[in-house]
This record gives sequence, C-alpha cells and structure tokens, in this order.
Amino acid sequence: MNEITATILLKRGREKPVRNRHPWVFSGAIDTVNGDPKTGDLVQIATAEGKPLATAYYNPHSQIRARLLSWDTDEEIDGRFWQNKIQRAVAGREWLANDDTTTAYRLINAESDSLPGLIVDKYGDYLVMQLLTAGMDVRRDMIVELLADMLSPKGIIERSDVPARQKEQLPQVKGLVWGQEPPSPLVVMENGRFFQVDLLHGHKTGLYLDQRENRAVITQPAFVADKEILNAFAYTGGFGLYAATNGAGNIVNLDSSIPALEIAEANMAHNKIDRPDDEYLAGDAFEVLRYYRDTGRQFDMVILDPPKFAHSRKDIDRATRGYKDLNWLALRLLRPGGLLATFSCSGRISPDLFQKVIFGAAIDARRDVQLIHTMGQAADHPVLLTFPEAAYLKGMLCRVW
Repeated sequence: MNEITATILLKRGREKPVRNRHPWVFSGAIDTVNGDPKTGDLVQIATAEGKPLATAYYNPHSQIRARLLSWDTDEEIDGRFWQNKIQRAVAGREWLANDDTTTAYRLINAESDSLPGLIVDKYGDYLVMQLLTAGMDVRRDMIVELLADMLSPKGIIERSDVPARQKEQLPQVKGLVWGQEPPSPLVVMENGRFFQVDLLHGHKTGLYLDQRENRAVITQPAFVADKEILNAFAYTGGFGLYAATNGAGNIVNLDSSIPALEIAEANMAHNKIDRPDDEYLAGDAFEVLRYYRDTGRQFDMVILDPPKFAHSRKDIDRATRGYKDLNWLALRLLRPGGLLATFSCSGRISPDLFQKVIFGAAIDARRDVQLIHTMGQAADHPVLLTFPEAAYLKGMLCRVW
C-alpha cells in the first residue's frame, strides 16, 4: 500500500486545481488511468503529457477519485510520512493541550491538516477517530497504532458512522478499536465548564467541539445577564450552560431528543448550577416556535443551531427555505433590542447565501436586523486556504428591533 500502483493522467486544462494544491481530483478531471489501482492504493497524478504533479490515494467507486497527500512527487508515503503529518497536526493544538480549562478539542481536521478523510477528537484521556474515506479506512490499523504510540490515550473509539462513508461505498462502523472503553458518561471540560459526553452514541463524536468559541462569544454577560433565552436545537445544552454561568434569566432548552435534554440537565447539576425555573422541552423546533408565535411568547435571545439541512447540491433550495422559515419564526419571537444567534453547519450553504437568507427572513418578519458579529468554526477546526470547502460552519449574531 506504500507503493504507487498507477498513474492518473488528467484531461488537458484540468491540472490547475492540483497545481493550486486543492486536495481532491474528481472523476470528470481524469483522462486515463495507467495501471490497475485498487481501493486505497497510492497513485501518481500527472498532466495529460505525463508530468508528475502529486501523490494521492485512490477510490474507483467515489466521485472524488483521488485525494492528494503530497505535492513532492519524490516523497515516500510510508509510516514516517503519516507520523510526521500527525505530529504536525498535534503541534498545531499545543495551546489547547496547555489549557487546563479545556480537555476536549479536535486534534486532526482531515484535509485541512493534510490528512484527507481522517478526523481525530480528544476527550480527556480518550480519542475518537472518524475514517471518512476508503483511503483512510484501509489504513485503519496503521492509524490506530500511530495514535496509540504517539498520544498514549486510555482508549480509542471509532465513530465512522457518518453519511459521508456511503459515497465511498463503506459500511457504518462504531466501537472501541484500542485500549479500554471510556466511562459512560465521560466528563470533560470546556472553558472551565463540565460536560458529560457519550463517545459511543452521542452526536458527531460526542460534543459539538466546533462551537466552543461561539458558545463563549454569544453568551457574554453583556448579552445574556438577566435575559430570557430560547436555546433551540439545544442537544446537551452547551449554549444554555454557558449562558447560565454568565447570569442569564430563564432558559428554555429545546431539542427533539429526550436523552440529550436529560444530559443537559445533568450538565447543569454537574456544574453545581441550581436553576429550577429553566425549561427542558422535547419537541420539533419548527412546531414549537410556531406555537410560541401564536401564543405571544417572547424572548430576549433566540439561539438557532440546527443540524445540517443541505447534504448535497440538490438540497440547497429546500435547505434555504428551511433556514428562512426557522429564522423568520425566531425573529417574530424577539423583543425589541433582542439578539438572534443563528448558525448553519451546511457546507453547501455559503456565508453569502446564508446572510441573504437571514436578510429575506428579516424583510418578511418586518424587523430591522443589525449584524453585530460573524462566526465560524473553532480554531482547532482550521480551514486550509487551498481547500475552502472546509469552512462549513457559519454564524451570525444579530440585534433585532
């Protein structure tokens, strides 16, 4: 698997993205495959004339046929190569490793850390990895061994139970792959606050780590002190917990999952916060927001952090309608001068399109809306400049009149 098994000749005029260090080669850019590469094999990417450009791993079953690993065509893609890439990614999170108030964060962010298809999150003494591509899947044993040797965790959990694997013709995989199972629940710390996480069954890898910095930004005391807050799509109550520790008034944590809301309540207790007036409401956010609108319920802040609405290009129109409806409802619930914190984690929805959707919702709601802060994913989820697709999370904090 460390030997190049084929050369991929690109169509004329299709080499520019590779020269610009974009890490994907789509099937439509390929002219000829010289050789018989199997799933996960290393291949050389070359111009139509045969000039080598990069080394990649290959999947004949995916629309993204090759994911680039190195633009140095003389570089060996061996164990030392993978070790160096992991070391570089870990070094880029050194400030978090030295932060004794945060024990949960992302260690490896796939393409943006030059490890396409590999995500690794750290939760205290445990690691959770996701293998999103066939090229990484066939290297599972090597990756686990390197992570265990280099980082000495107590255990490594695999959470490769994500839709992205279907496009690679891979099965859903979940379970312990090395060491000991974590306690259930495991308690981790984020910015000095304790969170219970379920590494085997929770959403994503257990916690929405990409929102860590945004949780702190929008729940500053100046924004939330003594304010009545609706935290929609609350999951285990991250935004609500931050707001509570900063002096918020009554908080409604709304989510479709009763088990998630039970963890949200437990998180409050674990942080020694006694808030008997807070509400934990299980229900469909669209239906509950409509009910609040019809009954005249109002808030000083509404937080919207819904799941991904657009999984592919064909979903964009439906997703934008959903985002507009959701935000229109939220705008109707805000008292004058209130705050709307709204997010989209759909990579197919650009920041510009998302802002236009909120603009449309504001017009229809007949509210004056001021954008006071824009947000993205936390710094441990970096975006490689040659791979803008990695910038999936966008958020807006707005003042509503």
